[in-house]
Amino acid sequence: MNHKAGFVNIIGNPNVGKSTLLNALLDDKLSIISSKPQTTRHRILGIYNDDDHQIVFSDSPGIIENPAYGMQSAMNTFAYTSLEDADILLFMTDPFDKYTGEEAIIQQLTKKSYPAYLLINKIDLKTEKELKDLVKHWELLFPFDEVFLISAKEGFGIENLLQRIKDSLPEHPPYYPKDQLSDKNIRFFISEIIREKIMDLYKQEIPYSCEVVVDEFLEKEEKQLNITHIYISIYVERESQKPIIIGRKGSAIKKLGIESRKDIERFLDESVFLELKVKVKDNWRDDDRLLKHFGYKQ
Repeated sequence: MNHKAGFVNIIGNPNVGKSTLLNALLDDKLSIISSKPQTTRHRILGIYNDDDHQIVFSDSPGIIENPAYGMQSAMNTFAYTSLEDADILLFMTDPFDKYTGEEAIIQQLTKKSYPAYLLINKIDLKTEKELKDLVKHWELLFPFDEVFLISAKEGFGIENLLQRIKDSLPEHPPYYPKDQLSDKNIRFFISEIIREKIMDLYKQEIPYSCEVVVDEFLEKEEKQLNITHIYISIYVERESQKPIIIGRKGSAIKKLGIESRKDIERFLDESVFLELKVKVKDNWRDDDRLLKHFGYKQ
């Protein structure tokens, strides 16, 4: 049997479960998951390998119809780029998504030259009749090549979807080394772990106003133990947000550090010393220079 390989891109609105799906397909945690919308900010490649296949999955930010910041416009660019370099497209929605067929992303799909599969996620939350009606609704909106009813969180339908993707891949040698899991480096995933904790621990606008940067990543030996020292800057948009991140007598940032360190140690499988500092960069979400520095623009 000849080897198959290809790029499978996942797109859809914020909070429909794209990151949960990627993690389920890879049986690993690469993308952060939160109930808050706009959790994913960058395009993340997750690479599935077996003896005969390599699937390069792409998890993109949710599409924002009316971006309010330069950062959100850059996130949309990541999402729309997924339409250009796919071998297979996974268009993900859920029963609570509202589409009329007039959306820009639906119009873009008419230009596709590759298989596009509709994934209706969170089916465990609806009745069989409601799901049948939903499938009929989508059949009128766009002629997808196939429709898959799944629950990424519960793992329902994932194996069938994965097998269909394998069957549809073109014959091609691997694009990446077979032991590579992502195109992102360790620093990226550490910053994502901390950003996930910020999403969990802080409310309202604070998580969306934060950017996390790994300043230093140093491996040291202390008392015959290998300890990785990680120094982090958390950037906020306004001076008034800094004390919220820090909390009364440092209580909030201490909790953030403890929770983040636990997950980072699990991720690295080694002991970690973690230092967090909060810095203010006024209106960084609309600053082209800072958006380039933070990796949102080229």
